Amino acid sequence: MRTTLNLDDDVAAQLAALAQRRGISLSRTANDLMRAGLSSGGGHRPLPPYDPPTFDTGAPLLDVTDIAGALDVFDRRR
Repeated sequence: MRTTLNLDDDVAAQLAALAQRRGISLSRTANDLMRAGLSSGGGHRPLPPYDPPTFDTGAPLLDVTDIAGALDVFDRRR
């Protein structure tokens, strides 16, 4: 099958260099690499769960469950 692929310049250069080292065509080299990648089953390891850093910020300065008190604090800051 004939198709057109747009390759980044660095990928095209590496592909051409590999084909030249192996002494085979660019198409054969690209096919071999794609077959290897496709048959690997996406063999990348899953990343561990992200555990964000936590910090002790001390006692809260405002009780958000006390709406009237929170509004008083905001009114005093105007």
